[in-house]
Amino acid sequence: MRFLGNIEAKTDAKGRAFLPAAFRKVLQLNSEERLVMRKDVFQPCLVLYPESVWNEQMDQMRARLNRWNRQHQQVFRQFVSEVELLTLDGNGRFLIPKRYQRMADIEQDIKFVGLGDTIEIWSNKKAEEQRMKPEDFEAALEELMGSEEAKSEE
Repeated sequence: MRFLGNIEAKTDAKGRAFLPAAFRKVLQLNSEERLVMRKDVFQPCLVLYPESVWNEQMDQMRARLNRWNRQHQQVFRQFVSEVELLTLDGNGRFLIPKRYQRMADIEQDIKFVGLGDTIEIWSNKKAEEQRMKPEDFEAALEELMGSEEAKSEE
């Protein structure tokens, strides 16, 4: 599953948004009907996971955590309890609940960003604030991908 692109959109007065057609098509091709929404752990945005991707992530997380470790249980509980299960309506719309709008500082103008197997939803304002300067992006990409280790994997 590959969600790609950066698509601007708007929410209506009730907080509903249309999932971009390109992303709906990816979901349909993969027979995905439901999405899981949660606030990103590190950034001021929301993340939409197709249900199968969410389930894989939960399996990976559960495998790394010990049920008999108090902190592990707290981390797992907090991560999985702060989610919203979504189903698109017949028009491809879904509701962004008010508490999620507040968490991500979403007003009306939003941006959908495809990140491979997930989709981020940003307020337009926050999306621009989080972008790296072009020269910083170039330097970081060169450092990550230009290393000897990365070259040997080609």
